[in-house]
Amino acid sequence: MSTHDLYVKAPQEPLWQVPASGAARFSWEYDDGRDRLLALYQKGKDKQWDGATRIDWDLEVDPYDPLGTPDEAMTLYGTPHWAKMTDRDKGELRLHYTSWQFSQFLHGEQGAMVCAARIVESVPDLDAKFYSATQTMDEARHAEIYGRFLHEKLGMLYPVNDNLQALLGDTLRDSRWDMPYLGMQVLIEGLALAAFGMIRDTTDKPLPKQILAYVMQDEARHVAFGRMALRDYYRQLSDAELKEREEFVIEGCYLMRDRLRGVEVLENFGIPKKEAEQLSEESEFLHLFRKLLFSRIVPCVKDIGLWGERLQKAYVDMGVFDLGDSNLDLLMAQDEEIAEQLDKERFAAEEAARVAEVERAIEAGASS
Repeated sequence: MSTHDLYVKAPQEPLWQVPASGAARFSWEYDDGRDRLLALYQKGKDKQWDGATRIDWDLEVDPYDPLGTPDEAMTLYGTPHWAKMTDRDKGELRLHYTSWQFSQFLHGEQGAMVCAARIVESVPDLDAKFYSATQTMDEARHAEIYGRFLHEKLGMLYPVNDNLQALLGDTLRDSRWDMPYLGMQVLIEGLALAAFGMIRDTTDKPLPKQILAYVMQDEARHVAFGRMALRDYYRQLSDAELKEREEFVIEGCYLMRDRLRGVEVLENFGIPKKEAEQLSEESEFLHLFRKLLFSRIVPCVKDIGLWGERLQKAYVDMGVFDLGDSNLDLLMAQDEEIAEQLDKERFAAEEAARVAEVERAIEAGASS
């Protein structure tokens, strides 16, 4: 079955084309590079993995409760709509919400792959080109994994959200070489990391937990890469140039905040768009979810030197200003540790199962 057959609503365009702009840049300096960035490049090479083997795809997923989402986290919970729903209806709603979330993850990862490839082409420094090449492979793996989960375990996809598509388009159309960093590495990747982390830390379902933990291990490097490259570059920019970047961040953050409503899902259940938007705005869980989603973006923006008065006011308006003091390095270290611990637990369990199987075979041989 083709992906087209699995879409809840067919995408408007089967192939989205964004005109390329900006220059392809070559560097003839092959000897040296920034030690921190070359170390990150080495780590990017060392940490490559195969999504077909590292993830246990034999694990079953209940499509009507893929993430173990509690009732209280559903937007319709406590409304007259919820009271009218059967258990089957609620299961369908969980399926659609998970499909919508993971579909946006998938589309975002394809966007990240394209942006990483654009960075390879446009960034002037060879050390950054090297690292971006490893990130392009990472993003391809992530798109492969999310696509497989949606196809094989859920059997349903949603088209790319309008706001996510708009931010991707703005990022790719800009001719300045640093904008794919800013749009993708800081905004889209930062928000995705927070979304991945919230699901990873709350789900009791082993397959999505594996997927999210392993993807986040890669994404921690990607955000670190963006921070290094942009922090160095933005120190050289004028106030006017920095303000232009801050305006881009403000617009992008509002777009990403508005992306998180999941209105498309409610519309699919027959709820008019205006009512769906109102229900989303009134959801206490969504308010908390949307605030926490900026936990990776705000400290990163502050760290790279974009912290002008207008940007700070925008974050106050969004209710996320206080997140600027979050310890981003600690969060990234935890992402690495969680993935490594998950590997240890899985491999220990597999080893114990193999030992038990051998012991049973020995006992059966002795008794015969």
